[in-house]
Amino acid sequence: MITFRVFLAAVFLTVAVYTSITVSLHGLDLFAVFFGDIAKLGWPGQFNLDFLMFLLMSGLWLAWRHDFSALGLGLGLLGVFGGSPFLSAYLLAASFSARGDMRVLLLGKRRAGAI
Repeated sequence: MITFRVFLAAVFLTVAVYTSITVSLHGLDLFAVFFGDIAKLGWPGQFNLDFLMFLLMSGLWLAWRHDFSALGLGLGLLGVFGGSPFLSAYLLAASFSARGDMRVLLLGKRRAGAI
């Protein structure tokens, strides 16, 4: 579990630093570039579309893990718009809450039978 947690921290820090540099050099015009590349039907757009599908699956999983409650829906939206920095921070915190139990981490306490 320690290796997984180190990986999550590295993901968070790497993307946070890269994003900070990108914003400082190019501003916050993310959506026009992101969806513009998809509209061009080239490889950058294919990658963006693939990534968007991962973001949507991440958001759906977060909402499902929290039984589609108001909290779950909010976390799902954060997963979609926060990307890997949000998901890595969420999983890091949840790994401690789950006390390292991967069943609880992936399924939530109720579905894992841990409550």
